Amino acid sequence: MIIKVEISEETWARMLTGKRVEGTIGLNLRTRQKTFKAYSRTSHTRKKDELVRKLPWGWLKRSDKKWKTFISVDNDLPLLEVLQNFDSDHKEAMAAIVDECIIDEA
Repeated sequence: MIIKVEISEETWARMLTGKRVEGTIGLNLRTRQKTFKAYSRTSHTRKKDELVRKLPWGWLKRSDKKWKTFISVDNDLPLLEVLQNFDSDHKEAMAAIVDECIIDEA
């Protein structure tokens, strides 16, 4: 089925630049006219998190509001080794945070 829909010039210009335009298609029952109403959305421009340190089993990052850590250890390792890897990465991440705070204060 082919549906002919009326869209605004602004929406068409956005589509020509390759951007997606989200919205709703409506049908006026009296005039049988189909129209597209674009959602008024702003793009999210969040600053990327800064990688503070690459850990042996993950990473430590800093955003504007939070410190973030990620640790991923293989399932097939013995439990003791898994716990040691988590502990060593955790200690290294804490040391990196202390180093960053000392550098920022200096």
